[in-house]
Amino acid sequence: MKLTETEETLMGYLWQLGKAFMKDLLDAYPEPKPAPTTVATLLRRMIDKHFVAYTEFGNSRQYYPLVSKHDYFTTHLDGLITNFFDNSSAQFASFFTQSSNLTKAELEDLKKIIDDQIKKRNA
Repeated sequence: MKLTETEETLMGYLWQLGKAFMKDLLDAYPEPKPAPTTVATLLRRMIDKHFVAYTEFGNSRQYYPLVSKHDYFTTHLDGLITNFFDNSSAQFASFFTQSSNLTKAELEDLKKIIDDQIKKRNA
């Protein structure tokens, strides 16, 4: 399941904070801040989608993510590779390196990351 853009923004604040009350989430937003009812609606939808849960403390709720940022983006990257690159990581890497205007230093950093992963898998 996917989050909308506004849900992803809110989820980003929740990932940063770890756990947060409504006030904490509202404080995380830049001006102009959304209405508390808007954030409450987003949280309700994210709870229904099983991305967020909460613990009640009296009349307050402390919200926390059920899905890690890493897991969320890994799932979407896998879907992107499957749907747009015929399930080929090589096609994705080729597109990414040719279309993203990476500098030579950034390409060398990527090469080092790939080389390190190759060494780990050969060990």
